[in-house]
Amino acid sequence: MNSTHDLRRRSAAALAAAGVAILLGGCTAQADPAPSADEITMDPVADAVALLPDELKDGGTLRVAIPTNEPPTQFYREGTQDMTGINPDIARLLAGALGLDLDIEVTTFDTIIPGMSAGRYDLTVSSMTPTEERMEQLDFVDYVQMGSALAVPTGNPQRLAFDGLCGKRVAVLKGSYQLTVNVPGFDQACEDAGEKPLEILQFQDTRQAVSALLSDRADVVYADSPILGYAVSQDSKLEVGDENDFAPVAVGIPHDAGTLDAIAEAMAVIVASPEYEELLADYGLESMAITEARVNAAQG
Repeated sequence: MNSTHDLRRRSAAALAAAGVAILLGGCTAQADPAPSADEITMDPVADAVALLPDELKDGGTLRVAIPTNEPPTQFYREGTQDMTGINPDIARLLAGALGLDLDIEVTTFDTIIPGMSAGRYDLTVSSMTPTEERMEQLDFVDYVQMGSALAVPTGNPQRLAFDGLCGKRVAVLKGSYQLTVNVPGFDQACEDAGEKPLEILQFQDTRQAVSALLSDRADVVYADSPILGYAVSQDSKLEVGDENDFAPVAVGIPHDAGTLDAIAEAMAVIVASPEYEELLADYGLESMAITEARVNAAQG
């Protein structure tokens, strides 16, 4: 039987600047403080704990790979090295449900899968889309849904949209779903139309991509919509343009980890819990909630 869950929050402060209205409206509100790293927890889920491999259970710590600073999905609390945001907070709920301590390992997105292959991490909570290619190396359990979007200068002077990217300088994140899954399709459409392919500029994080846009080194940024929505909320020189691919992202787990069943059981309880609902509400992103933690549901 599953245990009851307890969300302990020492402060009522919340990060609401990155809600759906921001994704579409381009307002300039500043972010409120986010809950601190030790404020979010969940009691162990007995059925999930029972499914853990003895080695992980005995070790007592869940090592989770999370990318570098990209609010609101993951970012450092101001003046600290405490990582917060949607992904770290989901990781905290997951570790609690599994009865484990949490060790967040901050890395770049494109090194996460190689790092798990080398045994450095137990799993990742990094807004990773479960594609068929990634499923060759990882198993996946859905935890939220999000879309992709274009960020453009305010007023969108080039009138850029998904059907008008041929020959444009498009800034993307290295190893991202946008780059690996969608860009080849855009390039093919450009070729079929007799136009130039996209000029792709790759960056380690979305802040660098946005900087390239603001300095006129890129025409547009193509990335996860919550991250671009937050960037727009902080800079009146930006706005969010077209959006697409609103679909689940998932916890990534090495095939040989032996933890898939435990994580699937824990996540099924989490997405049905008030803790999950409150977590997303803290960031104004209730629309990202899912109702089913599907296992290995390929996207793209």
